[in-house]
Amino acid sequence: MRAYLAFTKKELFELMKTYKLLLIVTVFLIFGFMNPVVAKFTPDLMESLMEEGIKISLPEPTIFDSWAQFFKNTTQMGLIVLVIIFSGLISNELSKGTLINMLTKGLSRKTVVLSKFTSSTLVWTLAYFLSALVTFLYSMLFWEDTQVENLLFSLSLVWVFGLFLISAIILGGILFKTSYGSMLFCGVIVGGLLILNIIPKVQDYNPIQLININMDILKGDVEISEVIKSLWITLGASVLFVISSIAVFCKKEF
Repeated sequence: MRAYLAFTKKELFELMKTYKLLLIVTVFLIFGFMNPVVAKFTPDLMESLMEEGIKISLPEPTIFDSWAQFFKNTTQMGLIVLVIIFSGLISNELSKGTLINMLTKGLSRKTVVLSKFTSSTLVWTLAYFLSALVTFLYSMLFWEDTQVENLLFSLSLVWVFGLFLISAIILGGILFKTSYGSMLFCGVIVGGLLILNIIPKVQDYNPIQLININMDILKGDVEISEVIKSLWITLGASVLFVISSIAVFCKKEF
């Protein structure tokens, strides 16, 4: 436990030292600020850009538009940023030899995997929920009614999918020992899930549902019970990836 805490602390310091923590938090804070602003002023902007004599009727923006922007920016760009930033989580240290030196001095490989998963999860959690908090606070400036049912649950779905990606990144880094291999591994998994989602019978079990139906949950079009299966499978797959990472890392020679 002492080695785990010490290595996790070292990983967090390394993320700060290399500005990865600052970068991901900054990106998500920008998203958090943009979400309500874009939702509020896009109709006015579109009307101002229309040629004289042409009129379009746009619905009055609501708090749902702000959260629609949040989930759109997070799932389409935020998760990509997450994968890029953490793609070298293990491979960079292996290529530099710094991790190998620590392993030869008795550091457990299991500790390495768990510490890297923990530190990256903490950073992801901080960045993601800061973005959600900023979105909520700025939305309060534009709309009086900011109450949205099942918001926390809908937010947690994207957070769990982020954990799924982090576990896949770590496994990919161990398998291929390069940041590009890690990103490719992650991309193949997500691509496979998107293809499987074409099959109606698979959709209820597909992890990709966690980032597809967030607004449907907020609007009440989808019940929470309908996403529980894919939520548990995503959590199970994340645990399986972490366990597989430990198993492969313990057998791999460097």
